Amino acid sequence: MVDKKRLIKTIQKLISIDSQNPPGDERKIAEFVGRYLKKLGLKIKTHTFNNKRVNILATLPGARREKSLLLTPHLDTVPAGASWKTPALKPKIIGNRIYGLGATDCKGNLASALEAINAIVEDKVKLDYDLIFAATADEESGSALGLIPLLERKLLKANVAVVLDADDFEIVITQKGLMHLSVHIGGKKAHGAYPWLGVNAIDLAAKIIMDLKAQTQHYPKNRYLHEPTINVGTIKGGDKVNVVSDWCEFELDFRFLPGYSEKEILRFLRKTITRYTRNYKIEIQGIQDPYYISPRHPLVSSLVSAMQSLGIKPRVSGSEGATVITFFKAMNIPAIATGFGTEGCAHIADEYACLDNLYNGARVLVEFLTKYKFN
Repeated sequence: MVDKKRLIKTIQKLISIDSQNPPGDERKIAEFVGRYLKKLGLKIKTHTFNNKRVNILATLPGARREKSLLLTPHLDTVPAGASWKTPALKPKIIGNRIYGLGATDCKGNLASALEAINAIVEDKVKLDYDLIFAATADEESGSALGLIPLLERKLLKANVAVVLDADDFEIVITQKGLMHLSVHIGGKKAHGAYPWLGVNAIDLAAKIIMDLKAQTQHYPKNRYLHEPTINVGTIKGGDKVNVVSDWCEFELDFRFLPGYSEKEILRFLRKTITRYTRNYKIEIQGIQDPYYISPRHPLVSSLVSAMQSLGIKPRVSGSEGATVITFFKAMNIPAIATGFGTEGCAHIADEYACLDNLYNGARVLVEFLTKYKFN
């Protein structure tokens, strides 16, 4: 049975352990999680891709060893910053709220998961499958020292995955893809008093950007997500105020829907640029695929059922931003994200989570894990 007092003690301990990223050091919090799970009899493995960046993997054997379900929160937090009214690493309970760095993102979810596993072991429940638990490093900086190498090196294998990194009993089944790129526009230098003798790359860039923003793209609809977006993140160009600029560079952030590809974005971008110039270069900085899983998938329907059975209203939704669920897509592992933090509290000063949510989140996980069945 889920023990609320024990859960509160766990979240207090987790908040008090510094795992800010940057600088990035998950050793102490990984040690705490490892000890916690080892006491419950789980098999523990650690994987370190940098001497301070520790990932904890644990396995609770089930009845069908050939099937496995992964539960994965992350260990790190963003830096606290200087705006906190109370010490960020000293948890404080006021009413139904617990304040502290990571309370919502993601130590509350971590605490709920640990308590759920504790309750399952304590009640001597035999799951239908192996439960794999991965508490990972470096999520706040892209997971290059955490989930990504664990999956790519096949150190972490599962049939399905539940990412614990969301708020208010949200069930994330889809998300936008992203493409980050820079565009370099060339021009012709001239004296600023005779601009007609040159080609101003800044002027060209401005026209291209306005054209990109003005065009209506055809894209597949998604009931859980807003339309695609283009954001101009940076722009720079020119050498001096009285010189016609012969260069301009700007960075674009494209967010696109499932069913649309980065190739289509690049075709759209090149077609727009060549209306104004052929003297350009595009450099792709990063791509993350969009993601979608059917709301009828057993992962989704089982979690919805678990929440409803406890009188909790699930929120099946999409994510406008990138999350780690797309990393599972590359490995052909069906995945969803859920969590029990408080919406709007991640990455803010005086971050908090609602204790009742964390308690009910642990109960939901117990209900979901014990009832989940593979075909």
